[in-house]
Amino acid sequence: MGVPPAIEVLKERATLLRESLQKSQTITGNMVDILGSFDHRLSALETAMRPTQVRTHAIRRAHENIDKTLKSADVILVQFDITRQAEAKILRGPHEDLESYLEAIDQLRRNVQFFTSNKTFKWSDGVLNHANILLSKAIMKLEEEFKQLLSTFSKPVEPDRLFECLPSSLRPSAGSPGQQGEGERKPSSASNSDQQGKSLETAIYKPPTLIPPRLLPLLHDLALQTIQAGKQDQCVKIYCETRSSALEQSLRKLGVEKLSKEDVQKMPWEVLEAKIGNWIHYMRIAVKLLFAAERKICDQIFDGINVLKDRCFAEVTADSVLMLFSFGDAIAKSKRSPEKLFVLLDMYEIMRELHSEIETIFEGKACSETRDAAHNLSRRLAQTAQETFGDFEEAVEKDATKTAVLDGTVHPLTSYVINYVKFLFESEAKDLLGDDWVQRHRRIVQQNANQYKRVAWAKILQSLSVQGQSSSGGSIPGGSDGGNSSGVSRATIKERLKSFNMQFEELHQRQSQWTVPDPELRESLRLAVAEVLLPAYRSFIKRFGPLIDSGKNPQKYVRYTPEDLERMLGEFFEGKTWNEQKR
Repeated sequence: MGVPPAIEVLKERATLLRESLQKSQTITGNMVDILGSFDHRLSALETAMRPTQVRTHAIRRAHENIDKTLKSADVILVQFDITRQAEAKILRGPHEDLESYLEAIDQLRRNVQFFTSNKTFKWSDGVLNHANILLSKAIMKLEEEFKQLLSTFSKPVEPDRLFECLPSSLRPSAGSPGQQGEGERKPSSASNSDQQGKSLETAIYKPPTLIPPRLLPLLHDLALQTIQAGKQDQCVKIYCETRSSALEQSLRKLGVEKLSKEDVQKMPWEVLEAKIGNWIHYMRIAVKLLFAAERKICDQIFDGINVLKDRCFAEVTADSVLMLFSFGDAIAKSKRSPEKLFVLLDMYEIMRELHSEIETIFEGKACSETRDAAHNLSRRLAQTAQETFGDFEEAVEKDATKTAVLDGTVHPLTSYVINYVKFLFESEAKDLLGDDWVQRHRRIVQQNANQYKRVAWAKILQSLSVQGQSSSGGSIPGGSDGGNSSGVSRATIKERLKSFNMQFEELHQRQSQWTVPDPELRESLRLAVAEVLLPAYRSFIKRFGPLIDSGKNPQKYVRYTPEDLERMLGEFFEGKTWNEQKR
């Protein structure tokens, strides 16, 4: 039985596949041998190349180190160059270009910080020493420049400049520089006082320019750099000594002087009163102008350094404040007397007026002593004024004077007390006491005036009265002998006229020497007397004059016409002397 053809074909293919596999295995073995040979060669090559690779890596590391070193050297060289440039600027000093000088100091400070943080550098210690020495010299020159600028422009303010800064109503009159005359208290109406108070409240004060504004930023930078360099105490000392001296000189030029309690006690009252008036004026100028301006420049120069700002201002103003307040204290502690009450009140009033400004200008803990001193002075002035008024009240109560006043005017003590009290008022009484009180006392005055008419003129008016007189005793009835229908005798009429003349002349002589200070009351008294006396006299002369005219020496009895009497009444209460009356 034969093999099928398909199987034969399959056998042939299997034989071919076997042969192909055997060839592939042979080739694979050959390739493995070849690759093994390559691996051996590569290992040998790697071994041969390793020293070269090491050298190459070392060279690369060396290049990197060189680059780093060069970069570091560049930074250091830049710092050296900056130091050299800064040194050149510092050696030239701050006069030419202060801004550039301050920049050089900042550069030096940065250099010091750089070399301090890079002490591994070979010459860092030497460079640091040089930079620090240079920085110290720079700061010293800054101190000198700060002192020089401050001293050059810290001049005392002349009085005329200060007066120009005041409101026009408070400027001294020509010929009396520095004196305001507020020590003399003058009476004024309530409306005038209110208007004056309002005008002072709204008055505009213009503090003077103590240092040119363009210099303040430079002084601020100088102060700041000096303080940052650890020279705070030196900076404060320079500033306080310079500004304190200028401020004190300004006040002395104005007229302020330091007076003790003993100095005040020795002064005549007129001199002391004038000095008190000036002191009130000086206080306004000091607080509203000088201290306000001083505070402004202190705040600008020490801007951003609040602790030093308040401390410096307190130290600058301390002596000047003491000089002003010591006078007020001396007055408050001096021996009390009635005339001092008014100036004490004036002094208290100016302290009250300046209270809010003192609290504002002298703010901060460092200025607390000044604020306390101002408060204590106000309190002492008020207390002394109160005690002085109490002394005055007690003295009036104890006054035992009973001597009558010869000129009939108000008793000097009464007048003194009234004027004293009146000057204390914001100088109308009715506004304080009320209309009822005024009307009640006006009625009392009128009652006294009526009493005066009754007491002084009742008797003389009786001389002009003929009521109850009989017609006997030589009367001339009818009109045949110049008599009149009343039947009164000529002798009686003569006696009446003689009595009238004697009494009137006596009253005229005495009451012309009397004084009624109030013009309205003086005129009303004259009119009251004239309204009663003149009609009675005219009626008497008209009725009985013909009886006298027909007799002997009529002018001996009818000495005055009604017009003469009216003129003479006009001389009453003028306080004329006897010689003036005779003339």
